[in-house]
Amino acid sequence: MKIEYSAIGTIHSPFKTPHGMPIQPSAAIGVKGRINLDKKYIPALSDLDGFSHIYILYHFHLAATQKLKVIPFLDVDERGIFSTRAPIRPNTIGLSVVKLVSIKENILSIENVDVVDGTPLLDIKPYIQDMEAVENVRIGWLEKFKNNVHSKKADDRFI
Repeated sequence: MKIEYSAIGTIHSPFKTPHGMPIQPSAAIGVKGRINLDKKYIPALSDLDGFSHIYILYHFHLAATQKLKVIPFLDVDERGIFSTRAPIRPNTIGLSVVKLVSIKENILSIENVDVVDGTPLLDIKPYIQDMEAVENVRIGWLEKFKNNVHSKKADDRFI
């Protein structure tokens, strides 16, 4: 089945290429960015300003051809793509939780941005901590690397 999406806007950040950028939002605390939303979606922003954080779903437009196994940024061993957050997925869709700073017409100011400048935005959803509460979380192979996410930067392996 073929599924097609259209960008609803563009994400802007200080990162002109993936090389050297943070690999997750928790490593991008304070990094400022903005979303330029297509003006026809301004009515959809109604009431969003009451949320402190939002999910942004986007297209990894610079991702190379998909792979089913990769060596993730935090590891030296090959892993199945679905056990990683690498961008070269069967559907190149990214997800980040960012801080929503302000909304002015069709421009959303955001922080904690771990996305390359010019990334096509697919959707926005409010982040609601109480609805995301999950107990007894296991993080598999990442357990031994979880403290490295703040110091590890992206390289060119997925473009």
